[in-house]
Amino acid sequence: MSWLFKLRGDVPKEWRIILEIIGIGIIFLVWFLLTMGEQPYMMPSVLPHPMKVLTSYGELYSENNLIQNAFRSIGLNLAGYVKAILTTLPIGFLIGLYPLFKGMYHRPIDAVRFVPLAATTGLFIVWFGIGTSMKVNFLAFGIVIFLLPVVVQRINEVKDVYLKTVYTIGATDWQTIKSVYIPSVMSRLIDDIRVMTAISWTYIVVAEGIGSQGGLGAMIFRAGQRQGRVDKTFAVLILIVIIGIIQDRIFVRLDKELFPHKYQIKNQYSSALKESSIWDNIFDFAFSSFTWILLSLYVVLAINEFTGFMGIKVIDYFFGDTCWVIHLILLTTIYYKFRKVYLKNRQKFVKPVNQIANDIS
Repeated sequence: MSWLFKLRGDVPKEWRIILEIIGIGIIFLVWFLLTMGEQPYMMPSVLPHPMKVLTSYGELYSENNLIQNAFRSIGLNLAGYVKAILTTLPIGFLIGLYPLFKGMYHRPIDAVRFVPLAATTGLFIVWFGIGTSMKVNFLAFGIVIFLLPVVVQRINEVKDVYLKTVYTIGATDWQTIKSVYIPSVMSRLIDDIRVMTAISWTYIVVAEGIGSQGGLGAMIFRAGQRQGRVDKTFAVLILIVIIGIIQDRIFVRLDKELFPHKYQIKNQYSSALKESSIWDNIFDFAFSSFTWILLSLYVVLAINEFTGFMGIKVIDYFFGDTCWVIHLILLTTIYYKFRKVYLKNRQKFVKPVNQIANDIS
């Protein structure tokens, strides 16, 4: 057990789950002790009892449309992310790759990071009103100003050995961008996007406090500042943390799916994938199964959006004005999944055909 206090030591795999459970248990135990009794050390108006927070979910569900507001915030989060990424990538590659754009915009882009985002809400209200469009653009702007310099940095980090290799075999500029820069930058950028997930929820809470159009941020504003219900505030905050953890795990799974080379162990004898824990295998299986179930459900709901055979447009009801990002993400996922299945089956079919052709010749 000497590893417990070893400087920068690694936690053995068999102890990780145990220590995580103990750590979370200690936090809840301290919380329980501080709020227990008729005269607790921390008053309920400051720190509510854990059971009070837990029971408030029923009230949030029945009186405050918790499910719909949660989906509205998730849709807003996804819309801001997609818009920010679609904006950041082309601009970032232009600035990072070409001296003309780097000379003109590299320093201004770095300077924009110091703009206090909360102070720009008034400008976005003037430009886009107080509706969903303002919230999506505000969130996208908050992500862009931090992600754009990172894209430029990732381009500068591409190793020269790869560039010299493609130049040696006569690759054009576009072939170099396609085969070297894009894979290298995107494989690293997904980790930066994961970090931005936590920051984006901060912007969502700020944006949804404007206009009272729903969402978890609006629920926090109403419960905390208007109703004085600290228990509801804690309940919504815990829900945001849970959603953030799920989003983070999805990004990890996407990283493994799109960039499997990052999870390989390479030595002089062989290359193999890093050993996964039992929890990783369980999550991967659950994620794969859930993805196919979700896509099947989406097809039914998408048909319902046009025909209305269910009596209510479910996607529109839950996501409102951010329906477009749900359609975009799920249609892209369907295309990727079926293309992957097609290429896999095509490879199985082509090999025997080529073998037969070689035997005949």
